[in-house]
Amino acid sequence: MYVLIGGAGLIGRTLAQRLVKLGHTVAIIDIDPIACAYARERLGVMAFEGSAVSTDTLSEAGIHKADIVCAALRYDALNLAIVSLARHYKVPHIISRLRHRDFEHPLRHAGAHRIISTVNLAVSTMVNAAEYPQVESIMHFEEGQIEVLKLSISEDCTFAKHRLADIAKDPRFPPSSLIIGYQAYPHKNLVIPNGDTVLEPNSKVLVVTKPETLHEIIDLLQPNVDLNILVSSTDHQ
Repeated sequence: MYVLIGGAGLIGRTLAQRLVKLGHTVAIIDIDPIACAYARERLGVMAFEGSAVSTDTLSEAGIHKADIVCAALRYDALNLAIVSLARHYKVPHIISRLRHRDFEHPLRHAGAHRIISTVNLAVSTMVNAAEYPQVESIMHFEEGQIEVLKLSISEDCTFAKHRLADIAKDPRFPPSSLIIGYQAYPHKNLVIPNGDTVLEPNSKVLVVTKPETLHEIIDLLQPNVDLNILVSSTDHQ
């Protein structure tokens, strides 16, 4: 896909780098010539020097053929302008960065299909790290109705050395939960398990569960974990 990014700041550059690695064609617009040169030379993307809210610059960058426009400028008002212009040019998918929540409804009304709050995202990640230090990562879906977490199988886990088919039948395992990913060793790829997959100690799993059974799942898969040791080891990584 052809992705056009407004803004070559840290978020814009990092986004471009990730998208290029995924095989997309990427172009960046920014008024800073140094940022544009960096994007061309270091990231291998097209970079157009000029205002991302200028119709001339947008046309030069190929907004007419863009599959996705990402508004990643520092100021919400400028991102709002990019979203409006992208909608005018009938871009199929429009994504915008959000700094202040007062702009969320204007951005949505202007045509943004996805709005990413950088502040909320950072705060949510830190809250999760504080609330669930045993969990490597956690994601919320459908406004928190579904949780997906990644965590290790401890040595003391009741289900270690057991097949997933047997675990699913165990009355202690919450029926609203499902193990959807399995990583046997740290450097192994994450795979989709089946009923015959055996959970080895110190392996990692992806679990889908409901908020009300989140702590239950953590206690089942990581019983008797010393949080002081866990936090200390994380600090030294």
